[in-house]
Amino acid sequence: MANLLTARKTMTIGEGGSALAFVGLALLSIVVAAKAYTPEFAFHAYLFTAASTAAVFAIINRYYERPIETPLTVDGKPNYNMGPVKFASVAAVFWGIAGFTVGLYIALELAFPFLNLDLPWITFGRLRPLHTSAVIFAFGGNVLIATSLYVVQRTCRARLVGEIAPWFVVLGYNFFIVIAGTGYLLGITQSKEYAEPEWYSDLFLTVVWVVYFLVYLGTIMRRTEPHIYVANWFYLAFIVTIAVLHLGNNASVPVSLFSPKSYIVWSGVQDAMVQWWYGHNAVGFFLTAGFLGIMYYFIPKRADRPVYSYRLSIIHFWSLIFLYIWAGPHHLHYTALPDWAQTLGMTFSIMLWMPSWGGMINGIMTLSGAWDKLRTDPVLRMMVVSVAFYGMSTFEGPMMSVKIVNSLSHYTDWTIGHVHSGALGWVGYISFGALYCLIPWLWNRPLYSLKLVNWHFWISTIGIVLYISAMWVSGILQGLMWRAYTSLGFLEYSFVETVEAMHPFYVIRALGGLLFLAGALLMAFNLWKTVNSAVSAAPAGLRLAPAE
Repeated sequence: MANLLTARKTMTIGEGGSALAFVGLALLSIVVAAKAYTPEFAFHAYLFTAASTAAVFAIINRYYERPIETPLTVDGKPNYNMGPVKFASVAAVFWGIAGFTVGLYIALELAFPFLNLDLPWITFGRLRPLHTSAVIFAFGGNVLIATSLYVVQRTCRARLVGEIAPWFVVLGYNFFIVIAGTGYLLGITQSKEYAEPEWYSDLFLTVVWVVYFLVYLGTIMRRTEPHIYVANWFYLAFIVTIAVLHLGNNASVPVSLFSPKSYIVWSGVQDAMVQWWYGHNAVGFFLTAGFLGIMYYFIPKRADRPVYSYRLSIIHFWSLIFLYIWAGPHHLHYTALPDWAQTLGMTFSIMLWMPSWGGMINGIMTLSGAWDKLRTDPVLRMMVVSVAFYGMSTFEGPMMSVKIVNSLSHYTDWTIGHVHSGALGWVGYISFGALYCLIPWLWNRPLYSLKLVNWHFWISTIGIVLYISAMWVSGILQGLMWRAYTSLGFLEYSFVETVEAMHPFYVIRALGGLLFLAGALLMAFNLWKTVNSAVSAAPAGLRLAPAE
């Protein structure tokens, strides 16, 4: 009888506290929906109500179905929590296809403006932030969450901290994506690059991100492996710095609890400085540091080789972290920003070239002794080519930050080409490679078809080359036409003439985007067939992989 009493199931503090918090959020959301100033804001309040109610029922249902206590180890091996990792991996594929599709549509809108159909919801101005948020934060963010929660468990040999918290991170983050995306279509935006969601979305994301940080840090503190592998350093820097950037750039005062509108506390040139401190470091820490964490785990793992130089990886980390945070002002050359600040941003941008290429060399040279695998393993080839794109983009970026080059390139399509060489080539390919590794491991299935991966690689590579080449030529042509003067000192070309000159390049860009989307659809099919395969992969041996 005493044993039965001691074994009685009780609700944990996490379960009880989370359920109460969601009940409170649901009640608050109902009040906001009833008194909302606009129907769009009321719609979002109803979404919060529905999601919070569903969360309460999910927590209670889980309490009744779970065992009395979840063991941290089973037969002496870590009892990993891979459920949230699986969800984030599938979400990444879904959001990737959605984001690439929207990108293709707005590229076609630029080439053929009639495609906006005179509907306000699908104009370029509303779909463009939907595209950037979908590919950066929905696709890229889910890839980062999935890989980080996988890598921290495997390299620390420890189960994720918390049972509700990891699920709150992945589900809460994706709910934020839904709120942000529907807000863009409904016209709810604070019009800040990469930071368009309004105050209530930002507030919710802050809570999700703090929990993400606590889960990640808590898992590292729980580790049974004494060494903290370098990939975790990059992931932790990404999580901490994005939190600081988010809070600084989105400091705002809402008009009312019942209004979606808010006003940023910064103004004028200070607002521009804070925005591009945020904007460039969203690139630096979200799209670079986080994905370098992927590189430092998945390339050694796939190549079955140790990292080329662990010492170089530490130098790479500290120099990148210190230098990147200063580079933002190079977005504001020839503006009201003080000249010393512009020069500071340019100087640190040029200095960034060295640690960036140090990381590229480290990633590519990890294949020393395994170069033959590039012929037979298209997944590894995709990841290595991503590192090559990283090297190219991190040379082009510092070059474009130099004032004399920037005077030609800024506000032109050259910048678009530069961004997409990094986004499609570096971020896209390292993400695809990670998903091709991760999903077979998570579901314990062999990858359905390496031949399809090969097709994906070549189709999307042709697409990237078409895209960035068209934008390079288009951008330089734009810059030259904009600053061409007649002998009398008048502008030689009207703005309409420059737009007309861009048309063939916009068509080529759309074709490149179509090929990239086609490759991603091949990946989605390949991974779907992998998950639904009836054949299980052979169990892995006890030998540790090089990155573990």
